[in-house]
Amino acid sequence: MPPEVTLEFVIPPELGDADEVRQILRERVAFVEEDLAATRARTGVPILGRRAILRQPWWAQPSSHEPRRGLRPRVAARSFWPRLEALLRNRDFVSRYGEARAHWLAGLAAVFPSGTYWLRRFANVPITQPIAN
Repeated sequence: MPPEVTLEFVIPPELGDADEVRQILRERVAFVEEDLAATRARTGVPILGRRAILRQPWWAQPSSHEPRRGLRPRVAARSFWPRLEALLRNRDFVSRYGEARAHWLAGLAAVFPSGTYWLRRFANVPITQPIAN
């Protein structure tokens, strides 16, 4: 490896004239900056400046949290009833898996529900036969 390498950034010829590409890029960046400045002015949310960023300890983290959504979409369906059935099947699986796991960890005989691939493959645990649809 050489002790020093110079990397040159160039506009690929496929994009057209380099000066024209730079001008378009400057205009687009300016547009986004103006749009974000207008949003900040409207909402009143300031920019954290350079000095404030440098005053922060390196281990600092936000004291507030972004609100998360209430939904956890494990199952998507257009119709209510098929979605409800799938959610009930998932609930049943988690319940049966929890019971089997508790028995297994206690050293008792346990049969895991169908769908427990990893334990069947690598821990050689018995599973129930899959339900035919």
